[in-house]
Amino acid sequence: MDNCLSRHSTPTLPSPRPPSLQKPHNFSPKTAVKFPAKRRAFPGIASAGPSHCEPTPSSSLNSPLEPRSLPGRYLSSVLQNQRQLFHVAVSDELRLLANDRDGALSRMLLSAGSDEACLHRRVAQLKEHECQIAIEDVMFMLIFYKFSEIKVPLVPRLSRCIYNGRLEIWPSKDWELESIHSLEILKMIKEHVTTVTGLRADSSVTDNWATTKITRLMLGRVYVASILYGYFLKSASLRHQLEQSLASVSQDLRLGHRPSLQFQELCPSGLRSLLFGRNSNMQCVSYGQGSSNQEVKHETLKCYVMGFDPETLQSCAKLRTKEAVSLIENHSDALFEDGKTGLVENDEVILTSFSSLKRLALEAVAFGSFLWDTEEYIDTVYKLKENN
Repeated sequence: MDNCLSRHSTPTLPSPRPPSLQKPHNFSPKTAVKFPAKRRAFPGIASAGPSHCEPTPSSSLNSPLEPRSLPGRYLSSVLQNQRQLFHVAVSDELRLLANDRDGALSRMLLSAGSDEACLHRRVAQLKEHECQIAIEDVMFMLIFYKFSEIKVPLVPRLSRCIYNGRLEIWPSKDWELESIHSLEILKMIKEHVTTVTGLRADSSVTDNWATTKITRLMLGRVYVASILYGYFLKSASLRHQLEQSLASVSQDLRLGHRPSLQFQELCPSGLRSLLFGRNSNMQCVSYGQGSSNQEVKHETLKCYVMGFDPETLQSCAKLRTKEAVSLIENHSDALFEDGKTGLVENDEVILTSFSSLKRLALEAVAFGSFLWDTEEYIDTVYKLKENN
């Protein structure tokens, strides 16, 4: 797990939310928290010029998706005004949300068969819905934080970046978005970018700023596909690393004439579901004696992925939780929504540069990778729903 998602040793916040929020969550607009009007500016805003993609006073994050819940708005405020306490605030919010949801569920179960059973069941359903919205906000804020760490702002709503039918996103931030990946993964990402944009990996500056036409619908599909590809690469690369490590253990055991080990026991608990599924019952793998000069064969990630059978491919590519599915839908809808009609899937033709297409694809791949990390972190505190 990346360090930025780990619990920090910063002293605990005196109050994870304003005092009025210490009671069970009530996400009604009437109880919305009023945060300080002054907000810290976000460096390097994606912009097509001085009058298009710049932040607006009503947009606290200058991102297409704004928090919809009180916990989300609270974390947004902490990130902008007390950044050093952000991870402590996230940890506290996750515990509060887990307690709220579990408490409502417990009361529903205890009231079973009583006159109040129907009421408690309805309360538990509402609390589940409220907590899911809040958890998606927490997930988004963690992803937003990861982007801010590499000083890359999320592209704002595209309707603010289109002028006279032309879309331009600046600055490109290609280096920063590529720097988070290993060389093996980056090579595969560049192939993906070439496929979805038509821009060669060795393209010149002139090629980057050449223009092309694309429909808003196709642009949205490219973005979502790139998120899923980034998520898949993160999943596959972790699986690859694990199998390489286990191969090394296997060689050590052969050289030391050790007895057989349970393959599944060698895996960190958080990754067992990735390798074997939720209800795995893997058989024991016996490591026999081998040649003392035998070396572990290193297989590139690309070759490893190409060797996947359909079931393994689906396992790595599938989003693990329903919250992740909903977050991707909401984020992409907010990004590509037409500011005039509110339509996302339309045939409007947009003129844009290959550089802007590349920027969107690289951001989406990074979003998918960060989403995988965020799911893994949150699931240790707040149990997410499996995406069956």
